[in-house]
Parts: sequence; C-alpha cells; structure tokens
Amino acid sequence: MANTSGSTQDSSTDPKRQRPASVEEEHSELHESDEQMFAQLDSTVFKRFFYYASPYKRAMLIATLAVIGFTLANLSIPLIVKFGIDDAIRNDDSSLLSVIAISLVGVAAMYWFTSFLQQILITRVALKVLYDIRADMFSQLQRLALSFSDKTPVGSLMARMFGDVGALQEMLESSIEIIGDVLTLVGIVVILLVLDFQLALMTLAIVPALLIIRLVWQPIARRAFLRMRRNSSIVGVYLDQNVSGIRVVQALNRQQENHGIMGGKVHTYFWSTVRAARLGGILMPTVELMTGTALAVVLVYGGGRVLDGTTEVGTMVAFLLFVQRFFEPIRTLTMHYALLQRAVASGHRIFELLDIPLEIVDKADARPIGDVDGRVEFKNVTFGYDPERPILRNISFVAEPGQTIALVGPTGSGKTSITALAHRFYDVQEGSVSIDGHDIRDVTQESIGGVMGMVLQEPFLFSKTVLENVRYNTVGATREDVVSACKIIGAHDFVMQLDDGYDSTLEQRGSNLSVGQRQLLSFARALVADPKILILDEATANIDSYTERVIQVALKKLLEGRTALVIAHRLSTIRSADQIIVVRDGEIVETGTHDGLVDSTGLYSQLWQTNYTSFDDIAGNADDISGTPVAST
Repeated sequence: MANTSGSTQDSSTDPKRQRPASVEEEHSELHESDEQMFAQLDSTVFKRFFYYASPYKRAMLIATLAVIGFTLANLSIPLIVKFGIDDAIRNDDSSLLSVIAISLVGVAAMYWFTSFLQQILITRVALKVLYDIRADMFSQLQRLALSFSDKTPVGSLMARMFGDVGALQEMLESSIEIIGDVLTLVGIVVILLVLDFQLALMTLAIVPALLIIRLVWQPIARRAFLRMRRNSSIVGVYLDQNVSGIRVVQALNRQQENHGIMGGKVHTYFWSTVRAARLGGILMPTVELMTGTALAVVLVYGGGRVLDGTTEVGTMVAFLLFVQRFFEPIRTLTMHYALLQRAVASGHRIFELLDIPLEIVDKADARPIGDVDGRVEFKNVTFGYDPERPILRNISFVAEPGQTIALVGPTGSGKTSITALAHRFYDVQEGSVSIDGHDIRDVTQESIGGVMGMVLQEPFLFSKTVLENVRYNTVGATREDVVSACKIIGAHDFVMQLDDGYDSTLEQRGSNLSVGQRQLLSFARALVADPKILILDEATANIDSYTERVIQVALKKLLEGRTALVIAHRLSTIRSADQIIVVRDGEIVETGTHDGLVDSTGLYSQLWQTNYTSFDDIAGNADDISGTPVAST
C-alpha cells in the first residue's frame, strides 16, 4: 500500500527555505563556478546556521560567557608571572609571591572550569542543531515529488545526510573555540601595546605578511575542499548503485569492470583529498616559522631594551609568553579554517537540498476529501514529465463507484503515468483528475492517500516484522486485523512457517521471501488499509500461475465495493473488467468490454490473438481478477 502525505507549507514562506535552488541532480552543481558559489555562501550559509541555532540562545549565551572567562584566564597568566618577577622576586617579597602563586592556581582552576563548561554546552547545542537539520532533510525528502527521486541517486542523498552533516558537526563543535581564539588575539594585541608599545610594534610587524599569505591561500583552498566533497559524493553514488544491483553485477560477471571503475573514482577522490589536506596543512609550518621569528625579535630587540634598562625582565618574559599564546590561536584557527571550508561546502549542498521547491503542494484552502464513493474521472488530461514533451494527451474516462477499469497497451504507452496522476504523485498540465467530483488539486494529499491504495509490480517490504509491514500505513490495525487479512489473501500459512511467525523480521526488501510471498503481503497490506479506490500496477506480473490462482479469489473479495484501476499485461486476468481502456502512445485508442474488443479489429484484438498474454495466462484454468475461470485459448 503506497501512501503519500502532503504539506500545506509553501517554501516561499518558510524561513528555513529562503534561497530557492533549482538543482536536483548531483552533477548539476558543476554549472556554477566555485567563486560564484562561495560569493553566495559567505553571506547565506552562516545565516542559515544561526537560524537553526536561534532556539538555543540561552545555552549559546552561557557558552559565550564561559569563553570570555576562559580567555581572561588565559590572558591573566603571563601578567601574573610578570608581577611575580618584577614585584615579588625583584623586591624579595615572599608574602606577595605566595599570593601570586595562589592566584595562578585559582586562574588555572577557572581556566579548566570555563573550558569544560563551554565544550559541554556547545557540543549539546551542535547535536541539537544537527538533529534539526537532519529532521528537516528527511522531511524534505518525504515531501519532494517523485520526479526528484527519479533523477537523484540514493548515494548522493546519503552523502548529504551523513557525510555533509558530519562536516557541519565538526565545525559547530569547534565554533566556540574560534570565538575564544579571536578574543585571545585581540586581547594579546591590546596588552602588548600597553606593556611596551615599541616592542609590540616590532613583534607584530610580521602579522601583515601572514595575512597576505592567507589571502592568496584562501580561494585555492575553497575550491579544493568543494572538489573533495563532490568526489566523495560521486564515490557514494557509484557504491550505492553497485550494492543495490549486486545480483545483476554478479549475474553479468561485471565485478572486474566495476572494480576498475570504482578504483578510478576512489583514485580521483583520494588525490582531491590529498590536495585539500596539503592546502589545509600548508599554513601550519608557516605559522610556526612566524612564531619563531617573533620570539627571535623579542629576544634580540627586547633583550637589548632589558640590558639598557628601558624594559623590565618581567615584561620581556610576559612578551615571550604572550607571543607563544598569540600564534597558538593562529595555529588552531588554521586547523579550524580547514574544517570551516569543508563545512561551508557541505552547508551549500545541505541547504541546496532543503531549498528545492516542492512541485506538489496543497493549496492554502485545501480540505480533506472525507468519505468518498470512489468515482474517479479523468477529463481531457495532458501530462509530461517534461512539459514540452507530453506523454499523455487528452485522456478522458470515468470509473464509477465499484467498477474495475483495466488499462492495457504496449510498454511505454502511459498506463503507469495515468495511475500516478490519479494518486497525485504528479500534477497534470492540462485537464483535471477528480474523485467524487472533487479536483484532487483542491484537496489535501494526505486525504487522497487515505482513500486510495496502490499495489505495485515490485512489492517493497521494509526491514521490519511481518506484522509491521502489513500494517505499515494503518498503525491502528490490531494483530487480529493483520492475521485476518493474511488468511483472506492466502499468506497466513507461509507466514506461520517463519521462525517467529508475524514477529519475524524480514531481511532487506524482504529478500528472505519469494517474489510471490512478498506480493501476497503487499495485498494484505492493502486489505488492512481498506481503501475505497485501489490501483493495481501489474501486481500479478511477477507471480507464477499457481500463486496467481491463490490470490485471485482473495482479490475478488478485496475489490468488492471498491473502484479499481488495474494495469495488466496478462490480458486474461482482466477479462471480466467493467471497462477496458486501450492506450497507445499516450492516447486512448479503444474502450469497451473484453468480448467487444476481441470481436473488433483494433489493437486489443490483435494483442489477444497474437498471444500478447504470457504462457502462464493461457496454460490452463487460472482465474481472472473477478474470480471467473479463464478458458484456454
């Protein structure tokens, strides 16, 4: 049973979705230059981060106060040492020296406490922010139209959900340290200028050179880190495709070829990562060189001033300690900058996904459809996945309550697209689709899912118990309801043969069951949901004749009192349909009953006469969907 739920929230009014993006495919990012992208990111990505962090202002305020206390403690230690040397030791004042020693211990304790407090608070805030982002990403993926899922590889989405969000976590957890480092740098500069203005100017003269190096390095590093994230996503996409299609890979003996292709992608990712790491680490030796140069300046120039009596020894020692502390935050900022680059690139990809506009949205005044009789009408419907190239043209028909309408035609004629429009997985370009006279665009998507069920050709089961799978969209159903539905469908016997019966956990996509057994459970799921309108999209295509005979009687009971749209390639299974609609090239070319269409000279008659149905359909006494015995042809 497929079910969709909609949202009445327009992306234009959601503050989390203020920058619309038209990008839906992984490689479409490449159309935009790195410089253009980061010109946007510098002002927008961080605003989005702050928006998500805004509910936790109190914790962030306390963490910021802890950072200020941490910075004051860090800056106090060299000054206390200076006073100890110049005032206590030089004047042989043991009592003052004891006070200074106790002060050092107290400052160290404050240093430890504020450091611990800020780390605990910012980690908690970071985890909550990331939880909110992941929740919004999951919600967005649930709401996006099927056209997005059709185009976007699963591996790309997984890379964004986990890899990119993980990069944000690293950045957010280190953000408080960045604030502390900046405060430390500003504080040290002010203190050095106050202690000895000339010596401070000599010591800080090398800072402009460091800034110039950063300005040259920064745009190169940005491009490198973005390229690394892209290549990581490409590897994830290819890995997902090969794991998901492992049966085909092994059946076609593609292991060696795929290994070579994967090796090439991993090799590209490896070298992009190496380049990013080199650029991320190139500033570290530069900062160390600057630190050594600054210490040399203090020793040579400051030592000379001590010898001629213009500077006190304690001041020079304080300068040495402050210079070490000055370049230490520069070193950590350099490491954090590498994290920041990865986070900015990841933030772009995350918010790009969140900003994809919803194609199928409820109107502001949309209401639940309520109880329905099940009348479905297509009126002059034209539709195309590409609006410029319609695949359905002028489709009109009516399914009265309780009728079974069969859709037949060659592969690619548009049958599945018709059923997708009935469920409003897509919106029509022209015409209308209505249920009981209500245009489905005027009612909520969730209510459509409540009155319409769908059984697909490829049954999808989740890695949950049999019980949870059968009542997947009817969580209020009892165990008795599930067991009763399985007995009617004919699934009860094989379910009870499982180790834990209805509490048995199915493997991925129900791979520990046969195709027929999986389809039986999907029928039971539809029966438990009890929809008024039922869509069967080639639901018996993958079932053998024996299993099909088992479910035909159950389907007759399932369809009683329900409107059904049935897509079938086995023409024998829809012989007793109330109306058969023949579709070719996106247009309705014939309508009528089975007998009437067979007696004609149209497409349906040709399909029937040339054994369009499979051998299983005509091999014996299989029943059709209405339970009528099918004669051999």
